[in-house]
Formats: sequence, structure tokens, C-alpha cells
Amino acid sequence: MSDYFATIKWTRGSQKFLDKKYSRAHEWIFEGGVVIPASSSPHIVPVPMSIADNVDPEEAFVASISSCHMLFFLDFASRKKLIVDQYTDKAVGTLAIGANGKMMMTEVVLKPDVTFVGERPSPEVLQTLHHQSHEACFIANSILTVVRVDDAFCV
Repeated sequence: MSDYFATIKWTRGSQKFLDKKYSRAHEWIFEGGVVIPASSSPHIVPVPMSIADNVDPEEAFVASISSCHMLFFLDFASRKKLIVDQYTDKAVGTLAIGANGKMMMTEVVLKPDVTFVGERPSPEVLQTLHHQSHEACFIANSILTVVRVDDAFCV
């Protein structure tokens, strides 16, 4: 068992607060010292109270799923003696009303574009690698969100 830590820091400063026009900009500070500028999504809280250039929780959610899937994919590919040269995923998460009537990330679609050294594996092998990766992904195993790999990227 492992524990993971993140510090989330927001400061009001001289802003008013009760008028709800305060900045949602904040920082994510991780154990290794990395600091990521974060904010609410401008799709939820309009600019200037949100900072469009900062990472928002919904984007981070999608990125964590994609990253976890990729790390397992790379491991499973290496076990099959397949050399992955590049892996790029333009994953898309959908925020909508879920079956429980609450807003939630209802779906994350992974769109991995994988380049291999030598011959590209068959669609069946790619589907197997992605299925294994999904089954092993700690993040996907922890959520209600539907996670799927776009079939167009398995051919």
C-alpha cells in the first residue's frame, strides 16, 4: 500500500469574497516540489475568475486516466518485445449529468496514437494491449466514469 500527497493552496488576498467574483486560481504542490498553476474550468466559472491557461480539475482527471493507461500500455508492450517509439493520446473527457442526476465526468475516450519501431502490431494485439492496460489502470479501477479506447486508434 502507498500514500500519495498533494497540497492545494488558494489565497484570497485583497479580493472581495462574498460577491463571488474572486479568483479561482490556485496551486497544486506535489511532494517532489513541482508546482502546477490550477484554476476552475472557464466552462464552469467564467474568465476572469477562472484562468483559462491553468490546469483545471476536469483536465487533470482526464490526464491522470490517460497517463495511467499509457504507463501500463508501455509495460505490456515491452513484455511482448514490442518497442514503442512514441505514444500520444489526445484524450477527451465529457462532463454531463450522470445516471444519479449529478454532474460528473461521464466518459473519457482515449485516442492513443502509438508509433512502434518495426512493424506495427495487428489490430488484435493492439486491442489486447489496450484491454490489459484498462484492466490494470489504478485510476480507471477507482472511478465510475466510463473509460474507453476509440477503436479507430487500434487499427
